[in-house]
Amino acid sequence: MRTRPLGRTGLQVSRIGLGLAALGRPGYINLGHADDLQHEYDVAAMQDRAAQVLQAAYEGGVRYFDAARSYGKAEQFLGEWLKSAQVEDVAIGSKWGYEYTADWQIDADVHEEKQHTVERLDQQWVETRATLGSRLNLYQIHSATLESGVLENTAVLSRLVELKHNHIAIGLSVSGPRQRETIEKAIDVERDGVQVFDTVQATWNLLETSAGPALRSAHQAGLGVIIKESLANGRLTVRNTNPAFAAARKRLSALADEQGVSIDAIAIAAVLEQPWVDVVLSGAATIEHLESNLQATRVSADIDLSGQLAELVESPEDYWATRSDLAWN
Repeated sequence: MRTRPLGRTGLQVSRIGLGLAALGRPGYINLGHADDLQHEYDVAAMQDRAAQVLQAAYEGGVRYFDAARSYGKAEQFLGEWLKSAQVEDVAIGSKWGYEYTADWQIDADVHEEKQHTVERLDQQWVETRATLGSRLNLYQIHSATLESGVLENTAVLSRLVELKHNHIAIGLSVSGPRQRETIEKAIDVERDGVQVFDTVQATWNLLETSAGPALRSAHQAGLGVIIKESLANGRLTVRNTNPAFAAARKRLSALADEQGVSIDAIAIAAVLEQPWVDVVLSGAATIEHLESNLQATRVSADIDLSGQLAELVESPEDYWATRSDLAWN
């Protein structure tokens, strides 16, 4: 798989990375997540599964891996795999701001709790370093929003600049219908004369394209661009059996047949077509789905998938409302 620089970070990343949101905890909002885990939630079994998927990803050319403090035991699983696999040519990112609160339960009232304070940053930085050590390359604010005020929190920004001085790239992930505005603000955030953010991670897919102009601007400003939720939590896969998706599924299937790949590969390839994208994350929880996602690199790069499938686009408000209604597992 081809690699490219991740903005101005100095890191080299594969075009497809692996996000561990679905591998590190028993509950998640991807369609069919429980089936992926075969309803087996024992910690040892899940760590073994994660290690298998991580190894398959590495052998498939993946060189960027993305975790977060709120992804259950994702950092732990990733750290143990890094030690056992003894791989050096990978870039590792994680995120702070959300705390995992589900206690390894599927039916938890609250799965994660958000707090964008310097106290949470200091706490989770210590925890992440204890788990990933010097292998960590990129530390990101998890789901920064305008409403949280984190982009104006001088204590947080100063602490992030301190981390930059210790050779850690700093990024932010964004979510919600105001992604575009949050990214536009983040591009110009400075503290102590230093540009704070080196990367941005955002949702962009065939259903939700509103962050595109801001991501293009971020790329032009030198930030690395990481795309999450390219499959819309399974809504752009064969698992979406909603009758309202039938026409879109037929259109995706026709393009997939033309290219000899799966429909999820078509959805990921549509992201890879965007010149401002550095790496798009697969959220696969099985080797089968990972291999299906990696087929995206075989799709012709000049067929304008997002243009051909423009009728799939939803308003940001509709997209995020639907996402918020997805059931855990």
